[in-house]
Amino acid sequence: MSLAPAHDQFDELRRSLAGPMLRPGAAAYDSARKIFNGMIDRKPCAIAQCTGVADVLAALEFAQRHGLPITVRGGGHSAAGYALADNALLIDLSTMRGVRVDPVKRTARAAAGAILGEFDRETQVFGLATPLGTNTITGLAGLALGGGVGWLSRRFGLTCDNLLSADMVTADGRVVHASATENEDLFWGLRGGGGNFGIVTSFEFQLHPVGPVVVAGMLVHPLARAWDLYRFHRDYIRTAPEEIVTHLALVTTPDGHPAATILVCYSGDPEHAEKTIRPLREFAPAVADLIHPMSYCQMQAMLDHLFPPGIRCYWTGGCLPEVTDDAIGALIQAATPMPSSHSAVALEYHTGAASRVAPDATAYAHRGAEALVVIAGMWHDPAQDEVNIRWGRETWKAMRPHSQGTYSNLLGIDDDGRARASFGVNYDRLAILKKKYDPQNIFRHNQNVVPSA
Repeated sequence: MSLAPAHDQFDELRRSLAGPMLRPGAAAYDSARKIFNGMIDRKPCAIAQCTGVADVLAALEFAQRHGLPITVRGGGHSAAGYALADNALLIDLSTMRGVRVDPVKRTARAAAGAILGEFDRETQVFGLATPLGTNTITGLAGLALGGGVGWLSRRFGLTCDNLLSADMVTADGRVVHASATENEDLFWGLRGGGGNFGIVTSFEFQLHPVGPVVVAGMLVHPLARAWDLYRFHRDYIRTAPEEIVTHLALVTTPDGHPAATILVCYSGDPEHAEKTIRPLREFAPAVADLIHPMSYCQMQAMLDHLFPPGIRCYWTGGCLPEVTDDAIGALIQAATPMPSSHSAVALEYHTGAASRVAPDATAYAHRGAEALVVIAGMWHDPAQDEVNIRWGRETWKAMRPHSQGTYSNLLGIDDDGRARASFGVNYDRLAILKKKYDPQNIFRHNQNVVPSA
């Protein structure tokens, strides 16, 4: 274990930063080390709240000179808590949040601390969007570097498929630019390879005309209908237009009833929305039909109340090459009943444009998967940790025979050994790239790729 530098040496770090530097005991220290998963309670030796690239360089140089482990925080939304480690220097990018849109080129550049809701708010001024996730407080950086699955993925691909360029600070203190024409190997690795290669400080994305109004919401059915609903939906989505994205979720309703839901976003021509959604409505009378026109930003936020910051969570999951009857049956049987009314298990279909990219075209390898299984255990009472974690593990154990690989952004607190599976056929190439940009594995508090020997 590295010994923390003396107090006066931390004063040196404080003087080198434009932003605040927080140590244990400082008034803002405890609030600054809080992340989305309330179960994570780790204590960095210091937090460098960076205002720009110069601060990142200063913090990185200080940490390496004093032999300190490094963690990096963008949005702090990782359920595994990669942003925090005990006695490490936290390089905190969460105050670097600017977003600038070029409506003529249909591009946007965002700093690494931006969250999804902020990005959407700026791009929607011009009726533009890029595929992002499903929770507005998710950090843009972690989402994009891991792949990025959401409500536009069937139409426009993953978040990483829309990345045009990125600026990154390397382990040896260089600032490099990666794009299709510059540092192409790094650009490949940043599109799904996680934070393994350095500290990305800004991203440039392709934008697409979307909104301002979409048709979205959910259909709620009783749990007893789940088996028939899931099989019907599987056949429906295989031929549905790519303008519609649907997720299936086993949840508990606000009045305490277990339910099977279809979550819907139709982002195409509003005149075609009713015809496209009609088969879902005609399957069977829903307990509640909450699908209606709404703004794109409202749609992006429609699940936010299910993911309050500070909730305790155990997330895991994997990729299903095919949603078979056996997989559907195993999921329903294993996931229910749930020990917490806040938990959910989702099947997120991301075929269409996301599946037409070759597995080795970007670092995100799981292009052939029909759906992701997302096991999201969430609860508030620490006394319920054991029962909820056990439920998550057992549910994933039941789904493992039906899966192949996993989505790296789903890796949870005990999934360190699954990094190779999350990068699939691209792992060895990523390990070679890791050796080039971070041979000492300085950036290891993540979905870690070990440098090639």
